[in-house]
Amino acid sequence: MAQALRDTPAGHLLRLIGFRSYLSWPEEAPNFEPRQMPAIAKEISSSSDDLEKTLSKISARVGTKTDEGSDIITNNKKLSRKELADAIVVTFAENDQDNPRNWPQRKKTWTLTLVNVYTFVVYLTASIITPDVEFIMQRYNVSIVVASLGLSMYVVGYGMGPMFFSPLSEVPSIGRNPPYLYSFTIFIVMSIALCFVGNFPGLIVLRFLQGFFGSPCLASGAASIEDVYDMYGAPYGYMFWVASMYCGPAFGPLLGGYAVMNNWRWPLYETVIMSGIILLLLPFLPETNPNTILLHRAQRLRKATGNDLYLAPCEMRSAPFGAALKEAMIRPLEISVKDPAIGYACVYGALVYATYYSFFEAFPLVYLGTYKMSLGAMGLIFTNIVVGCMFAVVCYYLYLRRVFIPRAKKYHEQKGEPVQQEQWLLPGFVGAWGLPVGLLIFAWTAREDIHWITPTVGVAIFCATSFWMFQSIVCYVALAYPRYVASLFAANDFTRSMTAAAFVQFSRQMYVNLGISKGVSLVVGLSVIGIIGMHGLYHFGAQLRARSKFTG
Repeated sequence: MAQALRDTPAGHLLRLIGFRSYLSWPEEAPNFEPRQMPAIAKEISSSSDDLEKTLSKISARVGTKTDEGSDIITNNKKLSRKELADAIVVTFAENDQDNPRNWPQRKKTWTLTLVNVYTFVVYLTASIITPDVEFIMQRYNVSIVVASLGLSMYVVGYGMGPMFFSPLSEVPSIGRNPPYLYSFTIFIVMSIALCFVGNFPGLIVLRFLQGFFGSPCLASGAASIEDVYDMYGAPYGYMFWVASMYCGPAFGPLLGGYAVMNNWRWPLYETVIMSGIILLLLPFLPETNPNTILLHRAQRLRKATGNDLYLAPCEMRSAPFGAALKEAMIRPLEISVKDPAIGYACVYGALVYATYYSFFEAFPLVYLGTYKMSLGAMGLIFTNIVVGCMFAVVCYYLYLRRVFIPRAKKYHEQKGEPVQQEQWLLPGFVGAWGLPVGLLIFAWTAREDIHWITPTVGVAIFCATSFWMFQSIVCYVALAYPRYVASLFAANDFTRSMTAAAFVQFSRQMYVNLGISKGVSLVVGLSVIGIIGMHGLYHFGAQLRARSKFTG
């Protein structure tokens, strides 16, 4: 119990208020003897001229990532070459229980579950306001396009947030937990304020801030999963994370649709209740960033032994904290602009995600207008997205468990290297071709003379196949660029969210003016880009990765 609790925010607080002995680390024991760890002197000679490559190799061998640099800065002191030769690299031992990938399964499951529930609630909060649109129009005397800003500005907020919070989580001296916990605390404050705001501009500003401060898990969640699981376990974690991303917005109209009948603010109250539960649980989320864990261990070793030459791999760099932070902040945009593979993932993911969010404008026209359903019944239609997603999850799980991963492991054992990342894209081919099929079924069967179940099946097909597409890209990107998982998903989330917010604002007019059939067909034409791009990424991805400066 103590081991599971001590590296959580709750554990740090308990240590501060008097439980240090119960939650002590091995380095704090009275008779502690540090284990043997590799000294850099064994790796280089005093005449070596290429310390950067040597330090990079050491960092790679001990299982962490660090920037290259020929100096070490620790305790505000730059070490000389002579002192460098005596430095001791703080690493994880074999089967080290502090290494997130060696955690007990129950601790891994707890981490994954909490990250996924956190993600689910933030996405659900995006759409829970949609049943309020009519009430907002009447109360504040605004048009439906203006009232839709309640959804689109939240999406803009959670698109911009990861560009700031996710790079912060990659800075070892910060780690994953502070952006999660502190930002979500502000998220719940914004959620409470929304329940009492009395003017429309205030409502929209608070919705933006709510999305902004709720956003860290929407990109860093993938990094937390990558921290905890190896390349054959992480896809299972990504599977549930992507499912949370899909199912969250689908439940919003259902929960809000029935609650809004009594009081238009009730969907806002529901957000406070759900986020309050998450805020109570987040302090018990363990730190997963391995660089942060090793940095804390190195600091404890220096304190316990008085030897300043105990260094974490992340301390082997020439850049001070400020420069490292600046680099981390610009990295998401740099990767998405300069790397073709990431650029494609951003563009295609943005198109599919925007199509998904356009359903919040299309569904009222189809199910409230054409089929004359109630607001609550339309909320139930949104759960069809969950049905399609769950079908996709089961199929993908069976594919991983029984087909792909056994073959990949066998290849790894025989060849001594993992399969190419492009092999993880194979389910995406089904997704890329299935997307337009599902959309066309929805587009051309949403008529009074055809039962409502038929276009609803088309939506389920779209959701199932788009899940396979997203899951394939998530696995591909995370495996190809493990050093920058949080940053690259921040860039992806930014592109997706900005496009989705734009679709929310103009798609209703498009569907009204062109009709559902022609309007959705126009989107289908754009989805052809994905088919071409998926095939191009599969056949040329290895060449693109070889030319990228971010790989490795």
